[in-house]
Amino acid sequence: MGGIPAAVSRLRGTVGVVYREMLKFGAVGLVAFVVDVGLFNLLTSDLWFGTGSPPLDGHEKLAKVVSASTATVVAWLGNRYWSFRHRRQSSRGREFLTFVFLNVVATGIAVLCLAVSHDLLGFTSRLADNLSGNMIGIGLGTLFRFWAYRTFVFTELMDADQRDAAAADAALEMPAAADESAAEAATLESPRAG
Repeated sequence: MGGIPAAVSRLRGTVGVVYREMLKFGAVGLVAFVVDVGLFNLLTSDLWFGTGSPPLDGHEKLAKVVSASTATVVAWLGNRYWSFRHRRQSSRGREFLTFVFLNVVATGIAVLCLAVSHDLLGFTSRLADNLSGNMIGIGLGTLFRFWAYRTFVFTELMDADQRDAAAADAALEMPAAADESAAEAATLESPRAG
């Protein structure tokens, strides 16, 4: 197979891989989002189970940094061992530090959104804090994270045997059309007879 059909087949295989990565990234992100938003609200609102006012009441930006930092560790574990299992760096430490640095940048996006809303625009209600920091800020940060993880963190593809073993361990059921794309992509990777 050559020319345009081969290019289309390769494109379909690539889109299938990115699609699966996005689904897994989204699932990991959802868990990290629950950790982030839950901890933020626990530290700043009436959800606090202790006596007295919440520990970071009046310190919303610090609460956002604490909640996002905790969510970062959850996200790294999920993305390393599931979402991008087939794309790791050989140095786990360097990978984690790059991941943390990029999450600091993404957390800065969320904190900036919260600061603009809370301090600059004067929207100080819990709803406004959640909309600016947890919806808009995390939304923009998520777009940045997916691009940054694929570009700077999870950059080294495993060899075929390692990739197959990792894919089998971290499989996510896909519609039949996506399975066909993966099969065609695998066919392109195998050596030609002849």
